Amino acid sequence: MLGAHLGEEPVAMVEPVEKVAPAPGGCGAAPAAQLGAGAREFLKALASEQRQQMLELFAGGIELTVGTVAERLGVAQSNASQQLALLRRGGLLTSRRDGKQVFYRIDSAAVDRSLAELRAYLHTCCPPGN
Repeated sequence: MLGAHLGEEPVAMVEPVEKVAPAPGGCGAAPAAQLGAGAREFLKALASEQRQQMLELFAGGIELTVGTVAERLGVAQSNASQQLALLRRGGLLTSRRDGKQVFYRIDSAAVDRSLAELRAYLHTCCPPGN
């Protein structure tokens, strides 16, 4: 075997790998797909495990206040408020004010729009079957 000397393990020869430049515009050979600001904010909002846990609290379309979210997750109200604001900016939640209270709930229509945009982006960028 090549590279085998007394007391050494044999070494196999490896063919060099030809480097291939990525296709212009991202993954695949399709034209450059652009992800809109709304979809980027949507993904950013989902990137946190704590925010994912918050979303689970809203299952079934219920409305919750910042204080209720903070209490159920065992976090400071200021932390809950910041995280809820990111979820709202990402189009996952909507809010309404009733006096001093702010109520949050899932924004189903906005979630559907963001998912449709992501699906279209991925089909353009990386079509199924490739």
